[in-house]
Amino acid sequence: MEERRRSAWIGGSVLVRGDVVSKGDLQIDGQVQGTIEIGDHNLTIGNTATVVANLVARTVTISGKVHGSVIGSAKVELKSTAEVLGDVTAPTFVMEDGAALSGKVDTGPRK
Repeated sequence: MEERRRSAWIGGSVLVRGDVVSKGDLQIDGQVQGTIEIGDHNLTIGNTATVVANLVARTVTISGKVHGSVIGSAKVELKSTAEVLGDVTAPTFVMEDGAALSGKVDTGPRK
């Protein structure tokens, strides 16, 4: 049976404690405490989300609050409403005016 949705969603009224693993794109608008591993997919942290977790995905787009390390194998983008407390690792890093980051950024060695 084929899945109807192209991405999974954790809504604003949901609190997840533990590990979140997805084999597809994931949008989080609620609260997550634990780890989030999306592998070769896209992770979006909405502006109403509060996440206390280490994040691993292909691309990570953050508009909400994240406390933990963020690893994007392709890209990490902090929108203007983002608040991140933790280190960011990605070959491409974008941070809009207004975003807050307390941690270090590692974009890897230059070729």
